[in-house]
Amino acid sequence: MLAHPNRITRGDDYRRISRRGLRVGARGLVVLGELRTDATAPTRFGFIITKRVGAAVVRNRLRRRLKAISRELLLLVPSGASFVIRVFPEAAAYDYQELRSKVRGAVLTASERLGVRAIPEQCSCGDEVE
Repeated sequence: MLAHPNRITRGDDYRRISRRGLRVGARGLVVLGELRTDATAPTRFGFIITKRVGAAVVRNRLRRRLKAISRELLLLVPSGASFVIRVFPEAAAYDYQELRSKVRGAVLTASERLGVRAIPEQCSCGDEVE
C-alpha cells in the first residue's frame, strides 16, 4: 500500500490533474502529471479504474498492481510531482511485467516533460533508466 502522503485522495486534485495535467499515453493507459507548487512535497499517485475495465475482482487486481508499481517509482521520481494513472479495459489483459513496463515508461516520460528528472542511482527495481 502507498503511504498516505504519496496518495492523491481529494476529488478536486483528481479533477484538476485530469483537466490541466500533462498527458502521456501508453497502450491501455494514460498518465496525467502535474508539478506541485511546493517542490519539496512528496510525489503522489492516484488511479482511475472505471467499471468498463471489468468486474470488481479485475479492477482491484489492477489497482493492487498499480500501487506496487507506484511504490517502485517513488524511488525514481523526485519530490514535487503528482501523477494520475487512468486505465482502459485493454490493460486488464496485461500481466504484471507488461503493465509495469508501460506504467514505468509513461511516468518517467511525464516526469521528464514536467522537468522533474528521474534519479537512476536510487533505482532498486532492476531496470536501467532511459
